[in-house]
Amino acid sequence: MKLATFRSGDKEKVGLVHSNDTKLFDLAAAADRAGASSPVFASMLSLIDAGPSALDQARALFDKNGNDDSLSIDVAGTEVLAPVPEPRQMRDGMSFPLHILQAPRGQLKLAARARNDMAELARIDAEPLGELPEVYRKQPIYYITNRFSVRGTNTTVKWPRYSKVMDYELEFGIITKNKGANISASKAKDHIFGYTIFNDFSARDAQRIEMEGRLGPAKGKSFDGGNVMGPWIVTPDEIGDPYKLKMEARVNGKMRSQGISEGMLFPFEEIIAHVTKDETLMPGEFIGSGTVGNGCGLELGWYLEDGDTIELEVEKIGILKNKVVRQA
Repeated sequence: MKLATFRSGDKEKVGLVHSNDTKLFDLAAAADRAGASSPVFASMLSLIDAGPSALDQARALFDKNGNDDSLSIDVAGTEVLAPVPEPRQMRDGMSFPLHILQAPRGQLKLAARARNDMAELARIDAEPLGELPEVYRKQPIYYITNRFSVRGTNTTVKWPRYSKVMDYELEFGIITKNKGANISASKAKDHIFGYTIFNDFSARDAQRIEMEGRLGPAKGKSFDGGNVMGPWIVTPDEIGDPYKLKMEARVNGKMRSQGISEGMLFPFEEIIAHVTKDETLMPGEFIGSGTVGNGCGLELGWYLEDGDTIELEVEKIGILKNKVVRQA
């Protein structure tokens, strides 16, 4: 099942995505019409909180009324919001070895370019990547980011005024369900509600300074509208193996990078086990995979320009599309 949050008038509503991702079935309207009005369809968090019975009810409503055109609207003409517009928590990881190795090199090159130090650039390019630091194999590494700065597909991301170097990051992630602590990896699948795409927009020059201070990222990642996810949530039964998904990033229609979701140092199940050591996981949290190898401009030496359109596509999920613009 694919589930979206969309705006209808002044209300946020939950829709079941159907007809090859072109239509949204209004679950609350369908329940009202059936005389079974239910608060579980008031928001995505309400649906997640209600547990499996809410998904069963959604399936039953669609099976019965899915052919009723008056209960569906076109995705193309609708404001599709982030599937969870305000997650209860947001964590983003560092899971893909190639990105972990290439990102620091990209930051060094960025600093050298800022100094116009061509000799240093050549030296960095000539160096081998080296070995993955052992800490990344010891335990999942992640940071907590701003859950109030989330936006959805087709939004315009305003370039923070303090930054001259904007970047995209090709990621996917999970939305959690079922409150719990000290969850074992073998039980962690019971806490995955579904999967979505994540674009962790990054102000690289601000991030570089923060990381030199050995704390962060903060302003390198947290600015209004910079945490973009969507276009919807796909439940695990439709994903199959989440670690074999093709991933692609395009800028202005041109392919920038391709990858695959396999090779995470720790799968989401093990990340959940680590996160919940003496810490309670709440339903409706987001946990990001981290950037797939070659999945950002920092690794490739390509950065975003004013007016660029970025599309992130993940197999079986969909396309997350955004535009970046400089502010006056």
